[in-house]
Amino acid sequence: MTSKHGFLRTDQTDALFDELINSSEFKAQTELEIISGIPYFINEFWTARQRQAHRLHEISYRACFKPQLPAFFINRLTAPGDIVYDPFMGRGTTPLEAALRGRIPFGNDTNPLSRAFIEARINVPTLDQIQDRLTLIPWADFSDITHHDLLAFYHPTTLAHIEGLRRWLLEREACGPLDHSDRWIRMVALNRLTGHSAGFFSVYTLPPNQAVSVERQQKINQKRNQTPPQRDVPALIAKKSKSLLAQGAPDVEKMLFLTAQSHETAAIPDSSVALTVTSPPFLNIVNYEADNWLRCWFLNINPTDVKITQHRKIEDWEAFVAATLKELARVTRLGGYVAFEVGEVRNGTIRLEDHVMAAAADLPFEILGVMINQQTFTKTSNCWGVSNNKIGTNSNRIVLLKKF
Repeated sequence: MTSKHGFLRTDQTDALFDELINSSEFKAQTELEIISGIPYFINEFWTARQRQAHRLHEISYRACFKPQLPAFFINRLTAPGDIVYDPFMGRGTTPLEAALRGRIPFGNDTNPLSRAFIEARINVPTLDQIQDRLTLIPWADFSDITHHDLLAFYHPTTLAHIEGLRRWLLEREACGPLDHSDRWIRMVALNRLTGHSAGFFSVYTLPPNQAVSVERQQKINQKRNQTPPQRDVPALIAKKSKSLLAQGAPDVEKMLFLTAQSHETAAIPDSSVALTVTSPPFLNIVNYEADNWLRCWFLNINPTDVKITQHRKIEDWEAFVAATLKELARVTRLGGYVAFEVGEVRNGTIRLEDHVMAAAADLPFEILGVMINQQTFTKTSNCWGVSNNKIGTNSNRIVLLKKF
């Protein structure tokens, strides 16, 4: 059954959910399709153009969703002071958006890079404090190079400064937790390591969320007949800092960030979370170790020790999601929500929302429906024809659950 109308309240919805799908801000009325008893709601609920995302989100990370996605649910399903959580926070899009909107940010990721990305952008130094710390760093003393293979990416002077900054930060961290200025400089440096413009430390390479191997970079250099130019490391950090802080920063007193498995988050109190907005790893689509090896080197992390979840079999992925949802059932308050964003994999032959709903079957969650945010409508309105793999479409599929 397919229909277009203002969706009327049923036993599967509540007042807040009605507002989600019937808001007057939408360009078109929400399309409803019932599949196997589950309502699918299709509309352009948000787009990247509805509001400009905050500058602090401009941190590259593979397979992350746009800030407009968590913002949509945070605005409608929570109030200031509520806890908003993401067990697979990646670069920290959900907790940062929560902090910017006056909510308490909670986040977790098994990848320790995630905390380096998000903690620096929650407790933020001023530009003057950043500049003072950059001036304190003894750049003139950084002349040694130990990782000569990285000369495929960097000019010798640039590499000496990168290695020197890395040692300087690691030595300070060995003496105790880094302060907010050190964390900020480390975070910006992590995101300037490689890229495809003069704003990065490296010669031309792939975008910063896809670090290529040394061998691959050597081939890129040969093909483009390029050699790494000298870059001013502190100047680039200062420039990027000014850009990131152009719109200010959140003022947050309470937060919690973990580096744990998504089903082992004992530090989060029972029944404390108002809303979870998350997107789990999708089978074995993204090779996080290959993408982040250079960032891990800078943080002195062995990427092979990071237990990134990757599953080849859909039944193993479903079991992994079930364990995560069981933990979310523990930490979510009565009446709280989980917005679980999934994609389509293997050329659209596997629709992960089915497996999320199956994983939630024996848990105290009510399935309110599947929301499909489709930014560009195709000629096919049937939601089974909406594919992330089709040219001209950009869709998100979100299973929305409510704890009862």
